[in-house]
Amino acid sequence: VQLQASGGGLVQPGGSLTVSCAASGGSFRLYAMGWFRQAPGKAHEFVAGINSRGDSTYYSDSVKGRFTMSRDNAKNLVHLQMSSLKPEDTAVYYCAARPLVVVTSDDYNFWGQGTLVTVSS
Repeated sequence: VQLQASGGGLVQPGGSLTVSCAASGGSFRLYAMGWFRQAPGKAHEFVAGINSRGDSTYYSDSVKGRFTMSRDNAKNLVHLQMSSLKPEDTAVYYCAARPLVVVTSDDYNFWGQGTLVTVSS
């Protein structure tokens, strides 16, 4: 499975942004998807996950209530809608895929290249 993340950019604090991940080359509907991020000088961090059917989502405490993850299995896409963004959300965001179930560790089989989100005034 190849993953291509897109949609990053510069947004002001309190603003909103949606990043997306397009999958190709595999049976997308069989994969759970995750979003991770890495800020400069910080560890890789689980942000959100969605199971293969799209009926269960998981969020880190730092983004719960502000971020929403969704998927479109017909279009092989996942989205991460981010709102009420804070400067501490600034990071490179990566999408990742693994069979069936979400885990919060880095135990994913496939990774996208990352898209930079910068939250700054």
